[in-house]
Amino acid sequence: MGSPGDPPEGTSEGVPGGGEEEYRSVVFDESFVRAARLQEFSAQERIGDHTPAVRRRPPMRRGLSRQALVLVVLIAVAFGTAIYMGVRHPYQTPVAKHPEPLRMTVIPLAPQSRVPGSSDVEALYAHSPADQFRIGADGITLPASRRTAHFSDSQIVTALTTAKDYLVESALDPDVLTGGASRSARILLDPQQLDQFDQSFRSPTADGRHAPTGWLVRFDPAQAELADTRIRVQGTLTAAETDSDTLEVSADHTFVYALRPTGSDEKAEASLFTVRRELHFRFDRDDLRMHQAELLVSYVQAGPLACAEDATNQLHPLLAGETAKAGGPAGTDPFATGSATALCGSLAASAQPWL
Repeated sequence: MGSPGDPPEGTSEGVPGGGEEEYRSVVFDESFVRAARLQEFSAQERIGDHTPAVRRRPPMRRGLSRQALVLVVLIAVAFGTAIYMGVRHPYQTPVAKHPEPLRMTVIPLAPQSRVPGSSDVEALYAHSPADQFRIGADGITLPASRRTAHFSDSQIVTALTTAKDYLVESALDPDVLTGGASRSARILLDPQQLDQFDQSFRSPTADGRHAPTGWLVRFDPAQAELADTRIRVQGTLTAAETDSDTLEVSADHTFVYALRPTGSDEKAEASLFTVRRELHFRFDRDDLRMHQAELLVSYVQAGPLACAEDATNQLHPLLAGETAKAGGPAGTDPFATGSATALCGSLAASAQPWL
């Protein structure tokens, strides 16, 4: 007996499930029918003469989904904004500042009496204001650093460290102090100041721009040598932001050297020589990245020196037992342009060891 869904006469013989099973693979669902490119006319439409049995349907418009459309719009807006900001960004590129020439002043300090000396270097230091100073680079201490409006803590530390490195290389390196190599200090300067630096050593001039002793500390090697490489140092470093692209560091340090005559034995009397250096550095972002500095101002007081001695190229210290010769500094011609007025000070007795 057939199932209730079978036709009254039953299914076709020899075919399981009858004819329905035979055509099941070619039965089209509703979506397939809607997507067909050809559509059969109705009987009413085919009444007209020469009317074809089918007509071609217009292709279906498969539009983008709402989410895809929104994504395309967002990408287009972002791309357009990026192009606009690249062409007309609201922030102006910082204008590069050319380093200013270093302005320097070197003032000799003449002793008021005989320069005290001793074969015991430690005794010299112990009886002088440098008794409590630290030794070498330990005397150049970095202050606590705090970020500014436009510079991070690490950038402040970089500026202070670079300034300290310059102080060490220009005032504590024995090779530099004895009139030898200057490269260790030179490589820490902004490249645009190197011409002025090199000219200062090629043609030293007392014009406030080209004195080697304004760049670094060095003694006449034919006259004096270090009696002790443990140089005493004390001073301060401070950093401040001057604008959104510039940091300035001020250094104010006193260096005290033990010197004796060149070629003398260790038993020869030594004396103390004091150098007060006030240096002002400037750093832009390129300087910070390259670990270099622009040296703007160098103000140096050094003694005991004779006022009549030229301290432009090298320092000619008065050693133990010597006194300053009578007479002031070398004459200055006020009509000669480009030359600085010679200055000389008096070295206070309290600045010398009391032996």
